[in-house]
Amino acid sequence: MSLNAQKYRALLNSGEFIVSPGVYDGYSVRLVEAAGFKTAATSGAAVSNAILGQPDSGYLGLSENVNHCRNIARSVGIPVTADADTGYGNPMNVHFTVQQFEEAGIAGVNIEDQVSPKRCGHMPGKEVISLEEMVMKVEAACLARRDDAFVVCARTDAIAVEGIEAACRRARAYAEAGADMIFADAVRSEEDIAAIVEAARVPVTVNMGFGIRSRPTTPLFPIPRLKALGVRRISLPRMLPAAAIHAMQQALSVMREVMTTGVPADRPDLLASIEDIMALMGYAEMREREARLLHQDAPVRSHA
Repeated sequence: MSLNAQKYRALLNSGEFIVSPGVYDGYSVRLVEAAGFKTAATSGAAVSNAILGQPDSGYLGLSENVNHCRNIARSVGIPVTADADTGYGNPMNVHFTVQQFEEAGIAGVNIEDQVSPKRCGHMPGKEVISLEEMVMKVEAACLARRDDAFVVCARTDAIAVEGIEAACRRARAYAEAGADMIFADAVRSEEDIAAIVEAARVPVTVNMGFGIRSRPTTPLFPIPRLKALGVRRISLPRMLPAAAIHAMQQALSVMREVMTTGVPADRPDLLASIEDIMALMGYAEMREREARLLHQDAPVRSHA
C-alpha cells in the first residue's frame, strides 16, 4: 500500500476542506510543506512551462511527467497528487499511466476528457472526447490502481465546450464509473459550482488558479462560500509559479541596474538567504547522515 495515498485518502475522508497549492519542483513543494499545507498538487502547466520552457499544449510526455513527479513526491512527507493530462492515450494507455504514477509515490491523479493533444483548461480552442470514451478511461484508471486509496480525479473541460448541463451529465457519469473526485475546470459562477456538486455526488474540486490574484476566467470565490456550496478541495496551480516569476523579474531588474551603475546592491528584501535555502532543502539532515555514514578515519577495505 502507498503511505502517501493512504494519507491523502484519510484527508479526503475526514471532511476537512483541502487546499492544494500547485507545485512544479523541489523548492516549491518543500515550501508548501514548510508553510503547513497538508497536501500539494503538481501543475501540468507549471511542469511543462518549467522543464520544457513551452506552453501547456500537450508537449509533456508521460515519462517526463512521471519522473519529475517522482522527484517532487519523494522530497516531502505530505501527499502529492499529479496532473496526468488525458492519460496519454486510450483506456489501455490510461491503465499504464495510472500504474506509473502510483509506483512513483503519487497519491492520486487527474485524468481529463480533452482531445489529445490537450491544452491548458483556461485557453480557448479546447475539444473534448465523448462521454462514453471518458467513462472507459475512468474505469481503466480505477482498475489499474493497486491500492484503493489512490485517488482517481476525473476532470471535465466540457463547460467551455458543451455547456454546464453537459458538464453535469459528464460529472455524474464519471462518478458512477468510479471516480473518487470530480474536477470541472473553468467554472464561471457559483451556479456552475452548485450544479456540478449536485450532479457529482462525490467530492468536487475547483481550480482557483492564482489563489490570491484574479484572472479572466474562474472568479476568486471566498473559501467559506466554496465550503457552503459543497466544494471539498481547491487547487492553486498558478500561484507559486506566478510568485516565482514575479520575484525573479524583480531580482533580475535590480541586477541589471547593478551592471549599469557598478554599485553593489544588498537587497535581502528580494532574496532568501543561503541559510534559508539550506534549511529548506535539508542540509542539516544531510550533515547528520554524513556524520553517521562517512567515517573519514576508517580504514579502506580491500575487496581484491
